[in-house]
Amino acid sequence: MRRFQETERYVLGIGCIVLPLAAWEAVPWVLPLPQGARLFFTTPSQIVSAFIRLIRSGEFQQHFSVSAIEFLLGLGCAVAVGLPLGMALGRFRTLDAALDPYVTALNATPRVVWIPLLILWFGLGIWSKVMVVFLGAAFPLLINTYEGVRNTDRVLVNVVRSFGAREWQVTRMVVLPQALPYIVAGLRLAIGRAILGVVVGEFFGASRGLGYLIASAASNYQPDVMFAGVGVFMVLSLILTFSVQAVESRLSRWRPEAAKTF
Repeated sequence: MRRFQETERYVLGIGCIVLPLAAWEAVPWVLPLPQGARLFFTTPSQIVSAFIRLIRSGEFQQHFSVSAIEFLLGLGCAVAVGLPLGMALGRFRTLDAALDPYVTALNATPRVVWIPLLILWFGLGIWSKVMVVFLGAAFPLLINTYEGVRNTDRVLVNVVRSFGAREWQVTRMVVLPQALPYIVAGLRLAIGRAILGVVVGEFFGASRGLGYLIASAASNYQPDVMFAGVGVFMVLSLILTFSVQAVESRLSRWRPEAAKTF
């Protein structure tokens, strides 16, 4: 029964992707488009052709490598800062009271307003985009980790402490496992915000990157190239999200089935 449910899930997921793409491909055949409209319309087959052209010319590899470096560095810094800081704010009330106004204010401020300042500080190179990615990804992870720590079962914490466990042992054996679903949810949000940061950062000031490729294609009336870049971001988002879900499922095998998030 369980295997059937998993198979049904994959079939429905693939079907909901294939059917809209097939309908999209059939639009020019079913609805004759005016000549002017064809300038702004493309089909999945044309998008695939444009993607293959970009790969053969080497243009895609150049743009992708820049965006990948920006994404990995920014998300890595967000994890390195957001995760331990969220744990610390959740565990220590004094630190929480001192830093909460800053976290709240920075999280509520739109990331776009920081881009001109970051470009002024770090220039038009890669580091201004890394900082945009970092600011976008750090706060979802920080806040979700904080909420996960704050919702830890206090009874379990007191039981472990009664057996002489130290603070780092309480964190490792009780707090971190119970906060894991929140951390995974925060990481999923952080991945989306990081990809958004790459695109927005490259829109504002860049000469390379997938975001620059999309903006350049849009200004040159190349919807097939534009959708090729968008499709790459969508596929990467799916792969990264499913990878995080797989890691979470593997790490939470000890938890009751009803308590698992995935």
